[in-house]
Amino acid sequence: MKISHRGLYALKALLHLAEAWERGLVKIHDIAAEEAIPEKFLEGILVTLKNARVVASERGREGGYRLRRPPAEILVGEVVRIMDGPLAPFGDAVELAHRVRTEPRHAGLFDVFLDVRNAAAAILDHTSLADVLQRNRAVMTRRGRARAGKR
Repeated sequence: MKISHRGLYALKALLHLAEAWERGLVKIHDIAAEEAIPEKFLEGILVTLKNARVVASERGREGGYRLRRPPAEILVGEVVRIMDGPLAPFGDAVELAHRVRTEPRHAGLFDVFLDVRNAAAAILDHTSLADVLQRNRAVMTRRGRARAGKR
């Protein structure tokens, strides 16, 4: 499965907002600078996420962006679909199921692709922004221990 730059930037921005969940609004400039996302590109991404009711914004000097729901309620699969469309690396589930039924010689191959698509979707559809933040902390802790062990 391949995710677009737009999808990856959307996830990075949302993770930034998830980290700031308790603090409230975050300025677009701060997200862009900290996450190394071109600000103009980020504006379009945040508009898409706002229209999809994932983020909310407030105008003005004290304005910014925030998540509309808690990080535990926003799934990675939802965001990828909003930004990039179907999750499948070989087409969407309906298309793959049709190919399994109609492919004259290699239905089994498309059945494997359907299994891959379903496995990827299951992981992404059961992983929230809160899960990713927790996973990030665990990875960073392991990295710290690995570096300390090399000394």
